[in-house]
Amino acid sequence: MARPSRCRRVCGEPVHCRFGPREGDGGREVTLSVDEYEVLRLVDYLGRTHEQCAAQMGVSRTTVTEICERARRKVADCLVNGRGLRIAGGNYHVCGRAGQGCGWARLRDTDQKGEPSMKIAVTYENGQVFQHFGHTRQMKLYQVEDGKILREEVVDTTGSGHGALAGFLTAHGVDALICGGIGGGAQMALAQAGIRLYGGVRGDADQAVAALLAGRLSYDPDVHCDHHDHEEGHSCGHGDGGCGEDKHGCPGNGGCHG
Repeated sequence: MARPSRCRRVCGEPVHCRFGPREGDGGREVTLSVDEYEVLRLVDYLGRTHEQCAAQMGVSRTTVTEICERARRKVADCLVNGRGLRIAGGNYHVCGRAGQGCGWARLRDTDQKGEPSMKIAVTYENGQVFQHFGHTRQMKLYQVEDGKILREEVVDTTGSGHGALAGFLTAHGVDALICGGIGGGAQMALAQAGIRLYGGVRGDADQAVAALLAGRLSYDPDVHCDHHDHEEGHSCGHGDGGCGEDKHGCPGNGGCHG
């Protein structure tokens, strides 16, 4: 039995939902789903990478590529054959932070009022990037404005396991996380919170943040956790469920739209 597709998070439903040629309709109307529209908006209009789009929508990078290719073919069909385009339906839910600005966007869009533009967290131990997200006992938080670090502090985490840590990061207003290994469930929890992930990073925590701000950070977009407690299909051992992806539909507010 095929696994059902995961619900895709979108920032909002499109304002304009129908388009068509002035002369005739060339035949059938083409339907573009809302999640297909969102991928085109993020990738083709805003210039986000497939990886950034995947983190924003709470899906894999491969899924984004497949959606993008399918959506572009539909738009091309309308342009080449003079067909009408309707945007409707799809497997999606609207982000609960719509209208507030998501963390991944604030990483590149500096607030013009001079307010803090982002907060970066690093899994932390003795000055180094700690390598197991679900077991980190401390986070180092960096408040950044205009590409400069204004304030930094080391904070003890109030819980263990990826669920508690994702809540910890959200409560502290974190926009981006630098870490070592991290499981699939934790990655999804961060994506749902709109927190940008830079995984697979080793070495000095301060240097990693400096490299990120300079656009030179080396990280692994396909990072996974090698720790035995975080292998796919096994429990994290912290009472918050397994590290694998949720297999029972999508998280979010109000469920999927079909």
